[in-house]
Amino acid sequence: MTGNLKLLCNFFKKFLGTVCFGNDQFTPILGYEDLVQGNVTINGVYYVEGLNHNIFSVGQFCDADLEVAFKKSTCFVKDLQGNDLLTGNHGSDLYTISLQESTSSTPFCLMAKATPTQAWLWYRRISHLNFDYINLLLKKDIVIGLLKMKYLKDQLYSSCELSKAKRSSFKSKAVLSSKGRLNLLHIDLCGPMRVASINGKKYILVIVNDYSRYTWTLFLRSKDETPEVLKEFLTMIQRNLQASVITVHTDRGTEFLNKTLNAFFKEEGIKHQTSTARTPQ
Repeated sequence: MTGNLKLLCNFFKKFLGTVCFGNDQFTPILGYEDLVQGNVTINGVYYVEGLNHNIFSVGQFCDADLEVAFKKSTCFVKDLQGNDLLTGNHGSDLYTISLQESTSSTPFCLMAKATPTQAWLWYRRISHLNFDYINLLLKKDIVIGLLKMKYLKDQLYSSCELSKAKRSSFKSKAVLSSKGRLNLLHIDLCGPMRVASINGKKYILVIVNDYSRYTWTLFLRSKDETPEVLKEFLTMIQRNLQASVITVHTDRGTEFLNKTLNAFFKEEGIKHQTSTARTPQ
């Protein structure tokens, strides 16, 4: 970070937080941009108004896969191959580095690590894209406005972990549940949908024949239409297929557990099975 705005190229003004000094005073970070000195380019240098010295962060050197070594009278910043990139001298209390005296013969770049708040903000902005791909987008300069920093995953994102989780499957049954068409029907009601159909219908009644897996879908305007629509459907399908419905399997919703359907099932001799309470299957 620096307090000299003249050192930064194409300064981007934006409040990025605050810096706490040793005297417990806070100073705002007013923006960032690149700093170029000779063959040295440092990306994402913070501008802190009133800062009297240009400060390097050892932690950010390490985050950039660089090695930092301190000795009695000097310090070194090296790459993974052991090449000296920067050297500094030990003054009264601090180590000072002169960018003009860089020992590296080839250009290199130091990049600050994004704060957790910045990293997760861009993670959500780019539809929960993997952090490796976010850094790749930054490297290829594909996204406008993406801060030039290193984006790291410092924790698990609960919604993403939950979406990747899967429930263990039930073991396959050795014996078939049904031996003929309409022996067993699985019925469920879906809705309400956020957008209604042209006819104003928001619910979908799904009926699956266990024997053939043939599926019927019926569309309803409201949930309380379920008993009458289901009665009409079961009467029609038994007459058309000349077969009797033996068992109906539903959840424990009130659209299926009511006096109207209980009386109909009793009259038709249909066995009504329900799933265990508070379970999805």
